[in-house]
Amino acid sequence: MSSQGLDSVAEARKTVRLLEAACVAQAESTERKRAALLARMRAVAAVALACASVVGCASSTDVVASGKPGTYTVAASATGGRMAWARAHELAMNEARDYCERRGMQSSVSTETVSGVSVMTEHESSVSFECHPRF
Repeated sequence: MSSQGLDSVAEARKTVRLLEAACVAQAESTERKRAALLARMRAVAAVALACASVVGCASSTDVVASGKPGTYTVAASATGGRMAWARAHELAMNEARDYCERRGMQSSVSTETVSGVSVMTEHESSVSFECHPRF
């Protein structure tokens, strides 16, 4: 092979090595960016999970007729934090109000029983109510 041909091959190999090095550097840069993004996404997920555990969950039972005619009962419970009792109370009251409003009436709470006052325990509210016509 002539010296000019060998120079061209050597130059082509040098160009290929430079391109390979550039690709490797770009891949490493992309990998660092992905790792940083993944770390940020994990941090956001951890914060969201922490907030959700502090806020907690709340649920209610169906409204049921009690032994006294025209009187109904609904119970609600909530967990997660000091204000769980307030969420349980609010949910029970809203269920009672909504039940009567669907019948074109308004609710009148006769008794409420609450339980659970310690942090991070289940708090419950049971409401007995009646539905009365709107005036």
